[in-house]
Amino acid sequence: MLELGFLQIVQWLLTPVLVLLACAFAYALWMAGVVAVEAWQRRSPGFSLLRGADTLTLDELELQALARMEPLRLLSRVTPMLGLIATMIPLGPALQGVASGQGHAALSVFSGAFAGVVLALTAACLGLVLYSVRRRWLLAELLAVKRARGASA
Repeated sequence: MLELGFLQIVQWLLTPVLVLLACAFAYALWMAGVVAVEAWQRRSPGFSLLRGADTLTLDELELQALARMEPLRLLSRVTPMLGLIATMIPLGPALQGVASGQGHAALSVFSGAFAGVVLALTAACLGLVLYSVRRRWLLAELLAVKRARGASA
C-alpha cells in the first residue's frame, strides 16, 4: 500500500519537473542574451554591472554581486538534478514494459526520458558558463571599487 502511494506521488511529480526543466532551459537562453548584451555594454567606458557603486558600502556591493550571480549558480546546480528526476520517473514503467515484452512502447518512454536529461544538462552547461563569466566581471568591478576607495582614502 505504501509503495503504491509512493509510486503515485512520483508519477504526479513528472509534469511539474518537466515544466521546471522547460522554464530552466528558457531562462538559460534568456540569460545568455542578457550576458551577451552586458558584454556589449561593457565595451563602453563607465558601464558597471554594480548599481550605486559610489554610494553603497563594500559589503552592500558584495551582497549585490552575490545576488546577481546566485540565479545562474542555482541554474547550473539544480537542473542536472531535475534532469535525473525526469529520467528516473519514466524508467520504472518502461522497464516493466520491457519485462512484459512491450519493448517498442518502452523505447518511446526511454526517448522522452533521455530528452529531459539532455535539456537539463544543456541548461546547466549554459548556466555554468554564464555564471563564470558574470562572476569574473563582477569580481573585477568589486576589485576596481576597492582600489579606487583605497586610493582616495
